[in-house]
Amino acid sequence: MSSHRTVLVRTALATAASAVALLAVAPSASSAPPSDSRGYIDSTARCAAPATAVVFGSTAGSRVAICKLADGDLEYRGVRVRDGAKLIAAASQSADGAFTASRDGIEYMVTADALVISAAEKVIRDEPMLDFHRPGSTSSPGAGPTTSATPTPTTPLPPPLPAEVGGGDGS
Repeated sequence: MSSHRTVLVRTALATAASAVALLAVAPSASSAPPSDSRGYIDSTARCAAPATAVVFGSTAGSRVAICKLADGDLEYRGVRVRDGAKLIAAASQSADGAFTASRDGIEYMVTADALVISAAEKVIRDEPMLDFHRPGSTSSPGAGPTTSATPTPTTPLPPPLPAEVGGGDGS
């Protein structure tokens, strides 16, 4: 093999190896978690009947649902994806349409644009919504990238994600 051809082959192999390494560490662009009109399937961020979903959404690190209970009260149901930590707490809606829940001095605010987690007015995390739904609504002014509910899948679902299984209550 000529030295020029050897250099070209080595360069091509190095480029291919670099591309494979990048694919192994690059975050995958995934679609929204499976959902229906009650929230995310096999997730804490889902409203159990007779409760109904008012809104639900997901960020890169969280899934949340705001449920209207049979007595008319609102409930925040959230899960942190990385470790499955769950939070279920009473919620309220402000005049501007934001939903808020509090636990142990931490406030969780859900809007069509973001999940904002704060303590004593200091923002801990501001997670942009990647998927947002208002079940029963045909349009969602100011909603994030996805505004309509995904139909219930007809194919069997895979097992729940590890982050959705286990975990304890908490933030």
